Amino acid sequence: MTTKPTAEVIQVPNMLKLKVGGRGGIDMAAIAKAEAALKSLSGNFAQWLQDEITKLEAARQEVKTQGLNAATVETLYLRAHDLKGLGATYEFPLITRIAASLCKLIDEPETRLSAPMFLVDGHIDAIKAAVRGDIKVDTHPVGKALAEELEGRVTQYLAG
Repeated sequence: MTTKPTAEVIQVPNMLKLKVGGRGGIDMAAIAKAEAALKSLSGNFAQWLQDEITKLEAARQEVKTQGLNAATVETLYLRAHDLKGLGATYEFPLITRIAASLCKLIDEPETRLSAPMFLVDGHIDAIKAAVRGDIKVDTHPVGKALAEELEGRVTQYLAG
């Protein structure tokens, strides 16, 4: 009769659980501290948002001077993607929505070089108008109309 080797089970400690505090759930004090830190920075939001829009406008001007090519459209996409992520943080969720629509328009590398510039321009101009008019949310009648029109045009363009 042959004996089979015995198996050994090794328990690896859950290091992530140790780092985030185990079963205690979410640390509300840490969240409150983060929210307070964000609030203390909110005085800078307007300038930071303007800086991002300036970068987006510079990317658009590159497209206009150099044409819609792989490099210029990639820069444009990255600038729109940044605004998609930062709009709500900077207290302009409408900008997040409009930038998301622009990203959708130029998302696919295979088709982004054929994106119609009038739609790209419409998105950028809508973002600038939202800031200029202090239209922060898509429940505002103008904000809602802008977002819905742009999203509808993008959907229509991408459909065919």
